[in-house]
Amino acid sequence: MAAGALDAVAPAPLRGAIVVPCGSAPALAGIEVLAGSHPLPDQRSVDATMGLLRALAQGWRRQPLLVLISGGASSLLVQPRPPVTLEEKMDVTRRLLACGAPIAAVNTVRKHLSLVKGGGLLRHRGGRPVQTLLLSDVVGDDPSVIGSGPTVADPTTYADAAAVLARYGLFEQVAPAVRTLLGRGMRGEVEETLKPTDRLAAGATETVIGTNRLALDAAAAAARQLGYATVVRAAPLTGDTSAAAELWVSELPGQGDRARWCAIAGGETTVVVRGPGRGGRNQEFALAMARPLAGTGVAVLSAGTDGIDGPTDAAGAFVDGATQARAEACGLAVDRALATNDSYPFFDQLGDLLRTGPTGTNVMDVKIAVGVGSVP
Repeated sequence: MAAGALDAVAPAPLRGAIVVPCGSAPALAGIEVLAGSHPLPDQRSVDATMGLLRALAQGWRRQPLLVLISGGASSLLVQPRPPVTLEEKMDVTRRLLACGAPIAAVNTVRKHLSLVKGGGLLRHRGGRPVQTLLLSDVVGDDPSVIGSGPTVADPTTYADAAAVLARYGLFEQVAPAVRTLLGRGMRGEVEETLKPTDRLAAGATETVIGTNRLALDAAAAAARQLGYATVVRAAPLTGDTSAAAELWVSELPGQGDRARWCAIAGGETTVVVRGPGRGGRNQEFALAMARPLAGTGVAVLSAGTDGIDGPTDAAGAFVDGATQARAEACGLAVDRALATNDSYPFFDQLGDLLRTGPTGTNVMDVKIAVGVGSVP
């Protein structure tokens, strides 16, 4: 995004700073590149955020600000709100993700434990106009949810954040400092996230420039060029990963469809972590399709557009009508792998992981199924 911005305004210079995942730092003229940690933050994310704030305070006081936000910003842009520590904030995030909370709920809590999320970055704008361009990695493409909305006014409250923790039975499990902060916030003793009516939100605009639907439409155009009869699912796949996989299998072309077909879907599902295994939601989605696809001529890819599925080096996995039989021949059990959330070793042993490396974008997940004829 930063390289694209430099190209778009050339030959006029841009000055600024960006925070990117460690190991992916490009060289950009006039841009300070800071490295944070993804998918989970660590001290590097905190240090990079402080570097970004220092850059905002220097030099370009009267110049408009261009802010580029993509998925992963919640992990890269981190400044915990005292008295909550980074470790305590990370613990809350892990617990919410492990219980399958949707990203909008997770980010409601994140915003209220942060000084830079929920419009917090606008407090450092120095009166300058701000234009934010966003790549959406959230269902619904709400700018206040993407990356936890560092430059977007936040309609949620401390009470909403506390309600999220209570809904998932986590309020009494999180650190006392988290409960203290939320309680003080609900009593009005701590500053709220930036609200749409706040004067600091005036002069800040945002535009979503990349979405999951754009990715699905591009995939569909490519499939049609290859001669596939193609259909794109209108609604995103959400909710429990295994349930979403079963639903999508039931929607794939039926007995009377004899042409080469391609079905495409997108969205972002959630995984309830029940075991000690390793994987990501796309690998688990593919694993959940192994049994219903057994014996068919259908092949499926489930992958994250950012090239990173969970805390693994894979973007996702392939599954087809022979996956279950091949797995059994290798001593692997689909049900056991699902029960322990151990999809990565399962597909790694079969050689069916998709490894792209980081792609430089993030517009949620893509599911592609190809086949001829029916799915039982």
